[in-house]
Amino acid sequence: MSLANGRPYLAIPGPSVIPDRVLRAMHRGSPNIYEGPLIEMVAGLWPDLRSVAGTTGHVAMYIGNGHAGWEAANANLFHKGEKALVLAVGQFGLSWANSARAMGIEVEVLDFGKSSPADMARVEAALRADKGHKIKAVLTTQVDTASTIKTDIPALRAAMDAAGHPALLAVDCIASLGCDEFRMDAWGVDVLVGACQKGLMTPPGLAFIWFSEAARLRCGKSDLATPYWAWGPRAEAEEFWQLWNGTAPTTHLYGLREALDMIHEEGLPQIWARHRTLAGAVWAAFDAWAAGNPAIGMNVSDPRHRGHSVTAARFGAPHATRLRDWCETKAGVTLGIGLGMAPSTDPAYHGFLRVAHMGHVNAHMTLGALAVMEAGMTALGIPHGPGALAAAAQVVAKGA
Repeated sequence: MSLANGRPYLAIPGPSVIPDRVLRAMHRGSPNIYEGPLIEMVAGLWPDLRSVAGTTGHVAMYIGNGHAGWEAANANLFHKGEKALVLAVGQFGLSWANSARAMGIEVEVLDFGKSSPADMARVEAALRADKGHKIKAVLTTQVDTASTIKTDIPALRAAMDAAGHPALLAVDCIASLGCDEFRMDAWGVDVLVGACQKGLMTPPGLAFIWFSEAARLRCGKSDLATPYWAWGPRAEAEEFWQLWNGTAPTTHLYGLREALDMIHEEGLPQIWARHRTLAGAVWAAFDAWAAGNPAIGMNVSDPRHRGHSVTAARFGAPHATRLRDWCETKAGVTLGIGLGMAPSTDPAYHGFLRVAHMGHVNAHMTLGALAVMEAGMTALGIPHGPGALAAAAQVVAKGA
């Protein structure tokens, strides 16, 4: 018998749960794209997007996913042959490096592995070694969606300043924006890459680039920036169509408008606190389960280096895949795969999973997902320690 009938819960790290308010806002016919309410509504998006990022800088929006955001950043930051220093703390740092390399950008990667945070001393040393200042920009993820490692962006900025290097700082916040604290201007970030399908609670389809005036002046007109990817016309559009280099993504814009209203109503500090509490509840459960089974554990041992939007964990192969299958088919909860921890052809692949707690998520969703996971472990005979649900509930009670 399955207990999965009813509303399913998608606890994967994007696309995240779409609020009913956003779905209702998107459920409409196509509007006039030349004049009237759509144009007036869209004008209000830009100030709110700046607020979410903590910047007074420029914003460019693209029809695309997070990979489109990388390509937009690459195309505008670099001329072909210029150099990037990429900090990799998991799969997505390496993927951004591959994206840049495929576009003709020279790439140096500092790979810190899949479970350790970036070592700022190594970053500083690499920048000091670049005597000729060939490195145009440092690229990093704030939270790597696969490893769930969080990079300390103020510490990175401090390391760059200590090295006396003029490189620009570009940060991928696709998995963290609207979940973890981020302050673009205060932290000295020049370029921010985001997407709508995680903390911004809108179906996949929009990518964003925020960029500072310093970045605009330093980068100029890149030979990689084709008419579609160039950020200038989008950030300084004289006509509405230039914002998208063509037809506007109308239904997504209405959804984004509603999502930004929800973020404003709750307030960013409260949103950050909610995600911190829900993440803590997940961590408390894993600590309890691990006490009865050393094969269970979180990918990042130090909580200071964990993102608050998603938790990567190990269960020992093949138990992670078995548990994911049970949770989805028997109880209606979909957990994330262990992306990047092992090749899908390697039996070890089946020992990893991720639990998302990003965006439109509350206490009963997170506690419910943990309860389903424990039921699955019990049903499947996966050894685990007791008290996980009580520990998670205690975190929620303290944070409420």
